[in-house]
Amino acid sequence: MKLLFKKAATALSLATLAFAVGAQDYPGSKPITAVVPFAAGGPTDKVAREIALIMGKHLNTTIVIENTGGAGGTIGARKVVQARNDGYTILIHHIGMATAPALYRNLGFDPLKDLEMVGEIADVPMLLLGSKALPPKTFKDLLPYVKTNAASISLANAGIGSASHLCGLLLQSALKQELVTVPYKGTAPALTDLMGGQVNLMCDQTTNVAGQVKSGAIQSYAAMQGKRIDAFKDIPTAAEQGLPGIEVKIWHAMYAPKGTPKPVVDKLSAALQAAVADPGFRAKMAELGAEAVPPARATPASLQKHVAAEISKWSPVIKAAGVYAD
Repeated sequence: MKLLFKKAATALSLATLAFAVGAQDYPGSKPITAVVPFAAGGPTDKVAREIALIMGKHLNTTIVIENTGGAGGTIGARKVVQARNDGYTILIHHIGMATAPALYRNLGFDPLKDLEMVGEIADVPMLLLGSKALPPKTFKDLLPYVKTNAASISLANAGIGSASHLCGLLLQSALKQELVTVPYKGTAPALTDLMGGQVNLMCDQTTNVAGQVKSGAIQSYAAMQGKRIDAFKDIPTAAEQGLPGIEVKIWHAMYAPKGTPKPVVDKLSAALQAAVADPGFRAKMAELGAEAVPPARATPASLQKHVAAEISKWSPVIKAAGVYAD
């Protein structure tokens, strides 16, 4: 028995040593797969591809984006929760990581316990947008129009749990008015119908609509946060125009499977910190109306604290709305 125990202990020590050596060499020439739990071309995908390109240079490898959409981002998240914890599969997700626990009664994983935090990436503000065919041309005129015509005004979103859905919930709460909610399977079809006049209103991330806003293809009513957006200084906030209390900022962050060795997580986080400080990345985010986080927020400790705070913030909002995705 003693001999068996000694052999087992030796095997465990050798495995631990091999893991440590592997972590030192990580990632080597092997590519890293970054799962984005939304469709290609969407706002989270855009942030992911920009950060992956720069992080890959710092890690001397390629970070390949794998789009695994569905169920408000939970399918892709579960895929990473169940992936090998060797550092070669990571997750890039948005605020949905913190809202999923309230939206899905049978989520199947705990964001705070079943993943390793790597760090935050960028904050993306939201805009309230309208079809060009909608009669009100200013937010001031929109407010009374909505109250009078609420039963016939459609509010599009990219699906339950999406950023546009969450923003829409807060908008209706602030208006004290229910609108005709129209969920789509993704941001692209929702935006297409908004531009075509099939739906009236939509909240969306600046990273997804910068081109359409600047070209005038859709109306821009308000910035859905406490201050004006640097890239869209001419669009007043909702608070400036008579509707205070709306603060929606969509944040993006990076995770790894639970049990990923700390030296590997530290390497990923160090590369992430370098990437968010990169002038090229910061400029690209600013161009899209987004803001790269400071390096101090691109850390495991900061992200852990942030996710916990966001779960506490959004859970009562979602429960009060009585909306569930499952």
